[in-house]
Amino acid sequence: MSCWSLPSSPSALASLSSSAASATGVSANWLPAGGKVVNTAPVPGQTPHDESDRRTEPRSSVSDLVNSLTSEMLMLSPGSEEDEAHEGCSRENLGRIQFSVGYNFQESTLTVKIMKAQELPAKDFSGTSDPFVKIYLLPDKKHKLETKVKRKNLNPHWNETFLFEGFPYEKVVQRVLYLQVLDYDRFSRNDPIGEVSIPLNKVDLTQMQTFWKDLKPCSDGSGSRGELLLSLCYNPSANSIIVNIIKARNLKAMDIGGTSDPYVKVWLMYKDKRVEKKKTVTMKRNLNPIFNESFAFDIPTEKLRETTIIITVMDKDRLSRNDVIGKIYLSWKSGPGEVKHWKDMIARPRQPVAQWHQLKA
Repeated sequence: MSCWSLPSSPSALASLSSSAASATGVSANWLPAGGKVVNTAPVPGQTPHDESDRRTEPRSSVSDLVNSLTSEMLMLSPGSEEDEAHEGCSRENLGRIQFSVGYNFQESTLTVKIMKAQELPAKDFSGTSDPFVKIYLLPDKKHKLETKVKRKNLNPHWNETFLFEGFPYEKVVQRVLYLQVLDYDRFSRNDPIGEVSIPLNKVDLTQMQTFWKDLKPCSDGSGSRGELLLSLCYNPSANSIIVNIIKARNLKAMDIGGTSDPYVKVWLMYKDKRVEKKKTVTMKRNLNPIFNESFAFDIPTEKLRETTIIITVMDKDRLSRNDVIGKIYLSWKSGPGEVKHWKDMIARPRQPVAQWHQLKA
């Protein structure tokens, strides 16, 4: 199987589809695991993903998903309204993605087009994200394709087409199309935003089918890092915010013994710059710790719109580097749950406003 990333122009697709194999020396016949993956060169002005970027990405997401593939998953009908309605009631909004899938029987080619996404959550301090999409055909996790990075865009348009050539239909229907949306970070690990998976045996591939899918928490554990209960109290006359770290539950075990030694760091950020840091005591061997510690930060009212409070739950390790269990970004331009908490705090001055938050990678 050879995999191609193509531009969105129909004429360009037609010409590249017919000449790509000869131009690159890649056979159009289906190759087993170990086949070559070919991408087009990055467009000038776009940030490419080099090997150093790939090394910083969370690697457990796809592995966890592969391990969780069962016959029950393969029988799940993609896009059923009942499933989506149930999921929508139990998880936060991570945005949604539009893509299309189809199969050319004459050329034994699977086509996947990544079109756009909407209402992605902000992952960066600046209140935005730099999203890109990874494409896998599970259970094969060795060959992945990627879209280009869209800088500072929570409603990105990619319109990129990918071809899996020389791919027999009987093999296609054994695959699960897996899309992972990530926030590109040049200096640290790329943050997972959300994922979508569709068993291809449940898709009519005789023609291009277009889907809108809500993103789900990624299987790298970002959806199961635990939750933190905290309160915010804004006092406009004193120009201060009091952050009370109350307690956490179901924290992810980071130690070999199946537990963690959690503590919480609270950073006050102003215009992407670190201003002040506070931290709680460490709770030994406790995945459901109770902290009840309060921290006051001086924040003039005129600076509220440029202020972000970053909550990081850490696992303390005496012999090695402390591990990050999960983070929360609180501001007027963070994710939906965080924004709600921030707005409730401002709307109810001098009153502690408590809310549970899901920890994120």
